[in-house]
Amino acid sequence: MRSARVLVVDDDRLIRTVISERLTSEGLEVIAADCLEAARAALKDFTPDVALLDIRLPDGVGTDLLQELVAEGQTSCIIMTAHATVELAVEALRMGAWDFLEKPFSRGRLEATLRSTLERTALQREVRAWREMGGLKGKIIAGSPAMKEVLDLVEQIAPADHATVLIEGETGTGKGVIARSIHELSPRAAGPFVTVTCSALAESIMESELFGHEKGAFTDARTMKLGLVEIADGGTLFLDEIGELSPPLQGKLLRFIEEKTFRRVGGTRDLTVDARVVAATNRELEEAVEAGEFRADLYYRLRVVDLRLPPLRDRPGDISRMVTTFIDEFNRELGRSVQGVDDGAMERLRRHPWPGNVRELRNLVERCVLLARGDLLTVADLPVGLRGGAETAGSTAQLNLPPDGLDLEALERSLVEQALLRAEGNRTEAGALLGLSRHQIRNRLAKYGLDA
Repeated sequence: MRSARVLVVDDDRLIRTVISERLTSEGLEVIAADCLEAARAALKDFTPDVALLDIRLPDGVGTDLLQELVAEGQTSCIIMTAHATVELAVEALRMGAWDFLEKPFSRGRLEATLRSTLERTALQREVRAWREMGGLKGKIIAGSPAMKEVLDLVEQIAPADHATVLIEGETGTGKGVIARSIHELSPRAAGPFVTVTCSALAESIMESELFGHEKGAFTDARTMKLGLVEIADGGTLFLDEIGELSPPLQGKLLRFIEEKTFRRVGGTRDLTVDARVVAATNRELEEAVEAGEFRADLYYRLRVVDLRLPPLRDRPGDISRMVTTFIDEFNRELGRSVQGVDDGAMERLRRHPWPGNVRELRNLVERCVLLARGDLLTVADLPVGLRGGAETAGSTAQLNLPPDGLDLEALERSLVEQALLRAEGNRTEAGALLGLSRHQIRNRLAKYGLDA
């Protein structure tokens, strides 16, 4: 899977260099430009996931390029400027910018903003891929009865655009895609769809991200900041991983849902926003309520409508259509010409338990298309862990030594590959899945040539 791509456009050489080196050290692919002409030249051969655009450039304004990138629909944009005003921020957001950074900004602020923007870009691409699959108005594959029931409910509840919705399901089942579908089928479709990942930031920062802050509210609050709740006015606020929200913020969110009012951090007056709330979680919130970790009143307020997405292992009949769609997508993106999957490989894909669900399947197909040896994907193109006749469907406690023994290094390599796949290339998360420290996972990546 290729690394995320970032375009940095700023006429200040020091800022370009610092941002580029910082992001490159995090494993991102970065191209920098000092003006609009250089940026447009770079875009001929480089399609970024995110563009960081300065407002004032030698040959124009960054919002000109913002409009072009928004129109193409492939890149999410973040505006950077030292000439910040509330009016400029609002205008850039209305034109389609995802966020607004006032210089000088901290490394933490840059990384948090970039992380949320990359998540949004990935979600948009997932939605585009699923639109080709059939099902809900041409968007989602739904061969299984459980998934068909979910999509029937989506079509019923989407028009009721003030009803809150709770989407439950394992990681990778498509909760973000369902949330986006609810928005697009509702009267709010022309309004913003704003995603908040509730586990991404510390409580103090998350409150400011959600509700904004007034100038002088804390040490670094040099200007007033709009919160994501306010930006979602007229549209949908999607609260992903809602189960990770801290108890104090749960109370403030409850008030907003019930009264449609909130206060910015450091503010003294109530503000009113009309945004539909859709939440998602991979936790069992009912158990969290019983354990005192999640407010019961917020839980019941969120689940006016409760959608539970089935895991991919419960819908094996959908796998072949998904694989075909993903192959077509990655053929276009990677310049490949894979025609399909042979029977042996497809049988192994159907038998695999898919702990990472649709996301894991999509990542695996991307890897296979990239490394394919021929026109058809065969068993030999699959990761080592999927080539054998028996699948490891759970914990290592269920693994029995075959009569003829096994290659321990090949097994370890397979597990490392699977962990990387499920963690979408994040080495720290991959190590955590295997119970390894950062040092240990780095050693194994180097040992098996997986650290490129």
